Amino acid sequence: MSKIRKFTQFSFRDLVATAGPTVLTIAALCAVAYFLVDPSPPRRVTLGTGQENSAYEEFGKKYAAKLGKHGIAVTLQRSLGSQDNLQHLNEGKVDIAFVQSGSTEQAEAQRKGLVSIGSLFTEPVWLFLREDAKVTQLSQLKGLKINLGPEGSGVPKLFRQVLALNGVEPADLTIGTLENTPGTVELLEGRIDGLVFSSGPDAPLVQMLLQTPGFKLFDFTQAEAYSRRLPFVSHVVLPRGIVDVGRDIPAQDYHLIAPTATLVAREDLHPALIDLYVQAASEIHGGTGWFQQQGQFPSARYTEIPVAREAAKFYKDGAPLLQRYMSFWLANFFDRMWVVVVALAALVLPLSKVVPPLYVWRIRSRVYRWYGQLRTVEQELEAAQGAQRADICAGLLKRLDEIEEMVNQISIPLAFADGLYGLRSHINFVRQRVKNAVADDQVRATQSAPGALA
Repeated sequence: MSKIRKFTQFSFRDLVATAGPTVLTIAALCAVAYFLVDPSPPRRVTLGTGQENSAYEEFGKKYAAKLGKHGIAVTLQRSLGSQDNLQHLNEGKVDIAFVQSGSTEQAEAQRKGLVSIGSLFTEPVWLFLREDAKVTQLSQLKGLKINLGPEGSGVPKLFRQVLALNGVEPADLTIGTLENTPGTVELLEGRIDGLVFSSGPDAPLVQMLLQTPGFKLFDFTQAEAYSRRLPFVSHVVLPRGIVDVGRDIPAQDYHLIAPTATLVAREDLHPALIDLYVQAASEIHGGTGWFQQQGQFPSARYTEIPVAREAAKFYKDGAPLLQRYMSFWLANFFDRMWVVVVALAALVLPLSKVVPPLYVWRIRSRVYRWYGQLRTVEQELEAAQGAQRADICAGLLKRLDEIEEMVNQISIPLAFADGLYGLRSHINFVRQRVKNAVADDQVRATQSAPGALA
């Protein structure tokens, strides 16, 4: 006796077989969209800093430490200064770099594909002179040996503009082009009269020269006028005693002119890295300082280079919502999931109309494929003639029994039971036709036998 399969409410196997290829196709396309349309941020980035012992170099180390906590390896690349960093950005040698305001123009920055992460801190122009130099006005620098630093930094260009406002031509003094550290050595050895560089007050050279006897800091008493004539600089004051209150260093307030240090990146830098850099900048530069108030920096102001969209959003709304509660990589993953959502929306809606008909067709095909064999049985019955017709019918009945046994083993959802019962009834219908044909043959054989009419 054949085993009859029970009806089920739902065929999970058929659903998997039907929807599986579709699901795999969607998953593959979503993966392609995830990695190609919006790739994950790189784990290595190169930051252009500045000269040895400069504030840029010191801050570069802090950025490397901050980003290192998120699994981003930051390679620090020294340079001569802002102009050198701009050139490295244009050549693709660095991904992001410190640049002094006034080093380039907005149109040029846009043409070269550069964006600003924001202003970080003011970096005053420091002019240290030998104490015996009788200089109270910049016009009195004529004839002196003054080191302005290498042309790759932003100071020579800036200070020449300042000299021009005082009616001093570069040829009126002997200009040195040494880097800050060897230039300081020359000043300490008395081989030059003065040293000019631009740096944050945290720079080791600034701290050392402010406390070294025999040297004095030039007081830009006309700093406010310079800030009006040169829009990329501001007027800042070095307060009396800020270096050492106990020793009263410095012994007076000093007026200084100060451009701002900015972080400049190539516009193709990954948006997630821009978010990470601006958050690190907020932690590193957001406190109070010699020349800034709490929360004054970083800022979208004080920069002639267009601010990156992600940085501008940070200054307006703060850190991205997910990054406030999740790790950087996890937040970045969910933030990029919108790409997958778009891909799913584009694929699931049309494919969802295909899967149900395929599921129905797969279930019903288990029943319908047996009708072909029933039709074959009927065709053989109609073609059977002669004395072998009885043997053929016996074989057809056996085949019908085999078909019915196989059909009884079909597992099918209850919603499709009508098709299965219809198939069984049609099997019985064909069986009855075969039996009727056998009975008719027996009647004709009886009627045609000798003595049948007696």
